[in-house]
Amino acid sequence: MLIDLRDIRFLFRWLELDQLLERPEFSGHTMDDVEAILDLAERISERELASHLRAADTMEPSLRADGSVAVLPEVGAAVRLMAEAGMFSTVFPSEHGGLQLPHLVHAAALGILMSGNLSTASFPLLTVGNARLLTTYGSPAQIEAFALPQIAGESMGTMCLSEPHAGSSLGDIRTRAILEGQDELGARYRITGNKMWISGGDQDFSDNIVHLVLAKTLADDGQPLPGSRGISLFVVPKILPGGERNDVAVAGLNHKMGYRGLPNCALNFGEGQQQPAGSAGAVGWLVGEIGQGLPQMFQMMNEARTSVGLAGAMLACRGYQMSLEYARERKQGRTVGIASEDQVPIIEHADVRRMLLAQKAISQGALALVLFSARLLDEEKTAPSLAERKKAAALLALLTPATKSWPAEQAQVSLDHALQIHGGSGYTRDFEIELLYRDNRLNPIHEGTTGIQGIDLVGRKIRREDGETFRVLATDIRTTLGDVPPGSPFEAVASALHTALGAVEAAVEVLLAETDEKRALAHATPFLFAFGHLVVGWLWLDQALAAEASLCDPTAEADLLFVRGRMHACRYFAEVELPRVDIWLEPLIKGSSLVLDMSPEEF
Repeated sequence: MLIDLRDIRFLFRWLELDQLLERPEFSGHTMDDVEAILDLAERISERELASHLRAADTMEPSLRADGSVAVLPEVGAAVRLMAEAGMFSTVFPSEHGGLQLPHLVHAAALGILMSGNLSTASFPLLTVGNARLLTTYGSPAQIEAFALPQIAGESMGTMCLSEPHAGSSLGDIRTRAILEGQDELGARYRITGNKMWISGGDQDFSDNIVHLVLAKTLADDGQPLPGSRGISLFVVPKILPGGERNDVAVAGLNHKMGYRGLPNCALNFGEGQQQPAGSAGAVGWLVGEIGQGLPQMFQMMNEARTSVGLAGAMLACRGYQMSLEYARERKQGRTVGIASEDQVPIIEHADVRRMLLAQKAISQGALALVLFSARLLDEEKTAPSLAERKKAAALLALLTPATKSWPAEQAQVSLDHALQIHGGSGYTRDFEIELLYRDNRLNPIHEGTTGIQGIDLVGRKIRREDGETFRVLATDIRTTLGDVPPGSPFEAVASALHTALGAVEAAVEVLLAETDEKRALAHATPFLFAFGHLVVGWLWLDQALAAEASLCDPTAEADLLFVRGRMHACRYFAEVELPRVDIWLEPLIKGSSLVLDMSPEEF
């Protein structure tokens, strides 16, 4: 078993998926349809993706002499099978050939695929985000030419942001776009420049690859427009609509410690290896308006950030299942205080159970956070009132830095426990824990490092809006705290969460009062850690109350041991994890400037 589908089913009930399906946008689906999607994703994940996990890790993509990229044949076969099963089309409206399912269901299905093989499952991750951006901002002709083939899984998609010299500083990109003319696909440009770290930048199994490229247009003086406001977005296909090869070349492959089955490329646009329409320069079409590249790309970036959080959650969930199975089967040592000739399964040892409980609390908490965020995206699009949609959008934006970084960072902690439980076997290739550990280590860096997420949270989501959305979140947390009745077994959980909330609220006030942006951002990453723990602690309490209620509901088919396990995980998180919030925030609240006081030379 890769993961326990009971966790997803429980979270669907907690997030009231059945009520979501009653909305007009999703009314064509039933819970039976959702169950069929989950079962199909599980079968594909176990039979088609997990089966080549190790092969994709050891036989990495290679660059052929002609400049094309070869991937493991099983990867391409699995991607085609996912396309045939509709895994690329789940969230798209029916008029675009989609199944029109909630994002909540799409995230769960994608997560199940990730648990089998994260590298291979990343192709639909990127392609769905690319096609969704085009269906939001592209013209009807662009949607027809470039989005619909991706929704069908015939073309793959990428996002081309970073450049070798610029990294996350997108205002410093040098890729240029020069207007060439106008045709049925819109304003046509010639693109020249270099992009780095392009996941899925080339491969040999799809009909086409659709690149979404950030580039700067030129001012009247012939110079690129300055800063991030000069950035526009262009759709640049590998193969042009007429069948001609575009001027896009693979400069090299980046060999990573994880995600090895997914080609990661350096791409050169417009270097002249190809001559589309008789001249050098990659042909691309403007998406939307000039200067709106970053705001448009943020849709795909934020969805990708949530998907990275999902990846971390699913690797943690799979690592937990592997640890649990190993701990039940591996016999070593004897029960303390009992003389016996026979060794016992290591799950009998308290320290192993401690690590298993930590994994359970982290992995299931991370999955709850990501699916809660997916539910907010559905609320943003389909809630009955404008006020509800605006609230959901604001909360989703506030949570996105944590939704991306908390599962990614904490999954590494969880997988560290998994390695420890496996002992010496954990770091050998006989077990896949070491592979999952390497795969996940990329997640805190993918789609913006943890530090970038902290800056986003503190600089944009807290300070720029004067803490307004955070206060809405704090009100929701207090509502949950008010739902804990006197004498409840979760009174101690509520007390720990109340303390953590007070600490984060105090830290927010310090951040808002700080007049020096540099001093505020110096504490951004520890604040992000504390904020993520607060949110996950809140979600754990809310789930635990729902689990407790299910035991008292005569109509519910509650699995007693499963429900009690979740309740224990909630108590563990409150007892062991929530106290860390104070530790992370203490330097900020006390006004420490230590990291700023130390000069670069002193290092």
